[in-house]
Amino acid sequence: MTIDPDFLDELGRFGAALDRQAAALRQGDQESPRVGEGLTFSDYRRYAPGDDTRLIDWKLFARTEEYFIKEFEEERSLTVHLLVDASGSMDYGEAATPKFEYAAKLALGFGYLTAENNDEYRIHTFRDAADRLDADRSNRGELLAVIDQLNATDPAGETAFDEVLSAYAERIRSRSLVVVFSDFLADPERIEEGVAALARKDVDVLLVRVVAPAERDPPITGDTLFDDPESDATKRSYFSEGLAASYRRRLDGHVEAVSQRATGLGADHVLVETDADYFDAFASVWLA
Repeated sequence: MTIDPDFLDELGRFGAALDRQAAALRQGDQESPRVGEGLTFSDYRRYAPGDDTRLIDWKLFARTEEYFIKEFEEERSLTVHLLVDASGSMDYGEAATPKFEYAAKLALGFGYLTAENNDEYRIHTFRDAADRLDADRSNRGELLAVIDQLNATDPAGETAFDEVLSAYAERIRSRSLVVVFSDFLADPERIEEGVAALARKDVDVLLVRVVAPAERDPPITGDTLFDDPESDATKRSYFSEGLAASYRRRLDGHVEAVSQRATGLGADHVLVETDADYFDAFASVWLA
């Protein structure tokens, strides 16, 4: 696999337009933005001479006939945790862009713009555990080193979403966004358990499901030998039009099941296909 770091330069130019779109989406919203700093209402206190009169809550004065000042606290800086699935199924896809490479580029883009917003990122690959790739500097130079590590990664094995995400939740100690990049080809209940563990830490969670077009519509017919990329299992089957239609229904059902379980826990779920233009796909993820 070879991720060319030049795409980060173009993403830097693209990022300004994304920030404008994000600002427009948040306009008038008093809640804290997902990425970036702001002010959060904390409490009231009685007005004292010398206080800024612009901070007086005049609606409260109308009810109480007393002057109260609104106090705000600066939001803590955000830590963005980027987890890229490195299991065997992520090696599938068109030769030019397997799912793992596409997911890794999305994660790198997230890290790049997070650093541009003066927030911190943590980049990991995961199978049965999350392995951190960055060295806690959250800058562009560090991303280049992470790219080398991603290029040297060979997706293999299986992923235990419930165990990995539950264990990772225990690491989180600050205001955070957790973004998981995966094909999520696992039992929806195990994925739900992992997302629930993160939700209990009161963090934002975004699931980015990466799908290869050939995975959605396999370009095969007739007698076919199927290999499980995450194990040594094989299965021979006659892949008829009827079986192909049944497969697509089951895949769509799985996507919907994961999405519903995630959103039911307050997480966001975005699906991207690896033949989509990278910057269009990145925009859909960043603005999710």
